[in-house]
Amino acid sequence: MNRNHVILILILTVIALIFYPVLFKNREEMKNLKSEIALEDTLVKNKTDKNLLSDEVYSSRRNAITNAAGIVEPAVVSVNVIKTQMVKRRHSFFFGFYDEVPYSIQGIGSGVIFSPDGFIITNAHVVEGATEIKVILTDTRQFDAKVIGIDTSHDIAVIKIEGDDLPFAKFGDSDELIIGEWAIALGNPYGFLIKDSKPSVSVGVISAINRDFAENKDGKIYRHMVQTDAAINQGNSGGPLANIFGEIIGINTFIFSESGGSIGMGFAIPVNAVKKSVRELIEFGKIRQIWFGFKVQEINPLIASHLELKSLDGVLVNYIQSKSPAAKAGLKEGDIVIEINGNIIKDTRDAELAVSDISVGDKIEIGIMRNGKTLELNLKAVEYK
Repeated sequence: MNRNHVILILILTVIALIFYPVLFKNREEMKNLKSEIALEDTLVKNKTDKNLLSDEVYSSRRNAITNAAGIVEPAVVSVNVIKTQMVKRRHSFFFGFYDEVPYSIQGIGSGVIFSPDGFIITNAHVVEGATEIKVILTDTRQFDAKVIGIDTSHDIAVIKIEGDDLPFAKFGDSDELIIGEWAIALGNPYGFLIKDSKPSVSVGVISAINRDFAENKDGKIYRHMVQTDAAINQGNSGGPLANIFGEIIGINTFIFSESGGSIGMGFAIPVNAVKKSVRELIEFGKIRQIWFGFKVQEINPLIASHLELKSLDGVLVNYIQSKSPAAKAGLKEGDIVIEINGNIIKDTRDAELAVSDISVGDKIEIGIMRNGKTLELNLKAVEYK
């Protein structure tokens, strides 16, 4: 190797030693830059995926139930009442004399506006005996309310507030209910306590329909009730039970649980029965008493033996008033009523329940036994005067 080659190699070596760190640094910087770009791409992708996921979650949260609740909520109101009761007060510890003094009791319940001019449905037991009624809307507006009419037997009351273009809920059709379909119970019992008085909402299904209960101690008759497992609190009494279309299908009335709490079987008055009462109360201010013009009694063994009856089932017609609907229909004393509007009649209690939902002007079909033969008669209910 000649001298020139050695010098060239030395020069190249020196140059390499000088520039290698720079080249290595640039290479590392390129690697870092690529890593940063990849990381940024990952972050952007993750953010995009997160946004897409959020949109999907939000969409899944906005379902038929939330939409239905949103439709009904503005019409749900808090009903706050003052009732005056007379209580005994003792004058003297020694002589034990008492007199009665008025005592104010505050009660709460719920209701639902069903017309833009302020008609409200609630339960009769919420407003019965009230001397003052305050209604609070979900937007915290407060109104004085007056009682339009009370249907004590069916536990329905109509009250009214003065207003225009008020939020209201629409009626559904309780005859179209399907066991297992969604049911949404709403109530607003604490509107007077909470400034942002949004109603409480609970969700369940229609568990059963046409549930009948014996007349309670207050004389209220609960028939054809809608049963739901949606939680219904006592303060929700009078609030609506809604379907997924945001329509009223019932009025929450009471709960049935061993603990007496809100978890158990909830019941609502079917809206079709409510509508009948509401029409009567708005038009007449009361539920007109129906009259057919005949009386019945239980069939005991002595009567059964005398009439040669094989069963004690049914009720015996023991009185017919002349020119009454019963007389005009051809009903006679001694007839045995065994069926009313498809309901089997075994005793007087069954007969009373069978006509409990009948209004003035309605027609009923009665199945009777006469001289061993089965007959059907049609009677029209008139107002008792």
